[in-house]
Amino acid sequence: MQYLFQHPMPVPWLLADILTILITLLVAVFIVRKSRHPAVVMLECFCFVFFYASIYENFAVVQGWYVYGRSLLMIGDVPLTVPLIEMDVLVTGLWLLDKMEIPAWCKPFIVGLFGMLQDFSLDPYTGRQVFTVNGLTSGRWSWLLPRGAVNIYGVPVYNFPGWTLIMAYAAAYFLIGRWWFTRSGYKPVVGYIYPFLAIFLALLTMVSPLSQYLLWLAPFFTKGTKGEWIMLAFHILFPTILLAVFWRGRMKSPLTLKGDLPIFAVVVLFHFSDILFTLAGGYHEILWLILLVSTVHLALLGLVYAAGKKAPAPKGEVLFEP
Repeated sequence: MQYLFQHPMPVPWLLADILTILITLLVAVFIVRKSRHPAVVMLECFCFVFFYASIYENFAVVQGWYVYGRSLLMIGDVPLTVPLIEMDVLVTGLWLLDKMEIPAWCKPFIVGLFGMLQDFSLDPYTGRQVFTVNGLTSGRWSWLLPRGAVNIYGVPVYNFPGWTLIMAYAAAYFLIGRWWFTRSGYKPVVGYIYPFLAIFLALLTMVSPLSQYLLWLAPFFTKGTKGEWIMLAFHILFPTILLAVFWRGRMKSPLTLKGDLPIFAVVVLFHFSDILFTLAGGYHEILWLILLVSTVHLALLGLVYAAGKKAPAPKGEVLFEP
């Protein structure tokens, strides 16, 4: 039972878990209400959480890159809420991009940027949420950094592009699967197959040499060196350039608070809770970073919302793909 429940559980960890579960339930409700094919989108979410993110996160724990504190619900050594956060960011990011007039090939990179911005306000303080439970002292998320490795407040630099990759790979293969599903005339068998196939390919890509190149420029640089700074700059600048060149504020349909509530909930509530946990914990040295990335992410969402005001009024209810 220790993998399901841990008592006593630190209050900040418990509150963070409850918030994540509530936001995920909101996302699920709106998927059922707003997607043209809700069963297929829910299957995407299921595959992402249980056959991709949780497997990779457990792999990282086994490799000794980091460890997690115990949570309400665990998948192996990983709190269920970690892949749930990633899933929430992915599905609402693709939902948002469905409303923007932008080439499909740009979308994985921009979803990756959304993931990085979300993580930049999450990871710096979770490692500081240290508590002793049943005689064991642990942070909510503790990085095991080798001496001399480049880092941002104790978090390895490559971790932030890592969120870009875990989002981008899944988004790319899901988009290909959605294209296949559409071309098939929405055959149910295709809709039930492609999420599994897409996530299998995403997982293979995540552990391939390509990821090492995109995280720290291997084989030209090694892990823990300045190659991580170079790739962090790339993963910030490249999707920003794509937005400036290929989007330019053009929208297919408006973004509304009532119809697209989960998009706002994921960005606003997660960042707001990160700020509150940082203030409540007294982690003042990282507050500037949490505020900066939260402001940038909220400003980007606000820019899309404002652009949507100029979009043509939809005919009937607006649904997101697939």
